[in-house]
Amino acid sequence: MSAPVRGRSTRVRPASNRRPKSAEYRARRRIILRRRLVALLTLLSIIGLTYSVFFTPLLGVRHVDVHGSVVLTEDEVRRAAAIEPGSPLVRLDLVGIRERVAAVPRIASIEVERQLPGTVRLLITERVPIGSVKLPDGFHLVDSTGKDYAVLPTAAPGVPELVLAAPSSADPATRAVVGVLNELPEKLRPDVVSVAATSGADVKVTLSGNRVVKWGSSDDTPRKAAVLLVLLSRPGTTYDVSSPDLATVS
Repeated sequence: MSAPVRGRSTRVRPASNRRPKSAEYRARRRIILRRRLVALLTLLSIIGLTYSVFFTPLLGVRHVDVHGSVVLTEDEVRRAAAIEPGSPLVRLDLVGIRERVAAVPRIASIEVERQLPGTVRLLITERVPIGSVKLPDGFHLVDSTGKDYAVLPTAAPGVPELVLAAPSSADPATRAVVGVLNELPEKLRPDVVSVAATSGADVKVTLSGNRVVKWGSSDDTPRKAAVLLVLLSRPGTTYDVSSPDLATVS
């Protein structure tokens, strides 16, 4: 009888534990690899697009359109906005642009809009004078808020003169004069030559034909104006509507 051979295993792995590379297995593996490749390419595309949009001139500023300018030129507004050409559109500091443009005295309001692929729109509203104050350095234009925003060498045509010591939105006399002018009916406006005040309670309106209206404060201006329109049908040079219930003509 021969002795058993030692040192090498003669065990055979069962056929059920083997992993044959069948056609079905290879197909599934190709699908998985394809999906991974698509996912990788998608991720790289997103990263590339994000980088291009945020950090390159691909969607940078090419045009700055200005709308609403009347006295100011479009180039003056663009210079105030200080938008660097090619700056990535999505990273623009809209608040900073708005603040820079709003600092221009003639501009009352400003809106900033981004338009793809590369346009910034600046929509401005310029201040409109309701009167001008003659001072040693020229005629100071004042708007409906009482802001002194521009100086002209000569009087602006069609704008009444405001007789004020120092025009300012914080000055009671300026606020009173502006309050009266803002609420005057359209029928009276063409006749207004000047409006004067030294305090918030002694407004005087000079009309064409050297007619003077003692207005008092800016309170109850619509009612005072309605009373004045009736009084102007009577001859006179001085009209007192400071107390509209006791209005007089002399």
